[in-house]
Amino acid sequence: MSKAQMKWIPYIGVLSVVALDHLTKWAVMRWMEVGESVPLLPGFLSISSVRNEGAAWGILPGQRWILLAIAALMLGLLVQQRRELFGKGWLGKTAFCLLVGGIAGNVIDRVAWGHVVDFIHWHGWFDFPVFNIADSAICIGAACYLLVSLRLQRHKKEECSM
Repeated sequence: MSKAQMKWIPYIGVLSVVALDHLTKWAVMRWMEVGESVPLLPGFLSISSVRNEGAAWGILPGQRWILLAIAALMLGLLVQQRRELFGKGWLGKTAFCLLVGGIAGNVIDRVAWGHVVDFIHWHGWFDFPVFNIADSAICIGAACYLLVSLRLQRHKKEECSM
């Protein structure tokens, strides 16, 4: 694969995250009523059809335009600063794909419907807020980014000490 072709791989990854996110959201909207819940692992995991007009855990309810502005700024920053933030390795590319794909997936919901479609519901010892594939991608992408940034910091310290 040529270098020119390789540079498109992160964007294909982003589109893959968005596609998986919206395929699952479409299925929930198509086959479930809002508020309906179907247990997958009784007492632990359910598919629950929820519409979230806020951010994570329902904070900032009804603040669609503020949430869209924050997301647009983050997307712009992540894309513009991709090399500096994520480095050149596979973990950085993974973090980029997951963060940008997750943010874009939820932005599409907010623009199209004014809310985000959530459906994964962990419960049992605690009742975790209902979330979706995009939210999962953002959390996993953030964890990958932390690992990348620690690695990049260590390399900078090693270069300075030489």
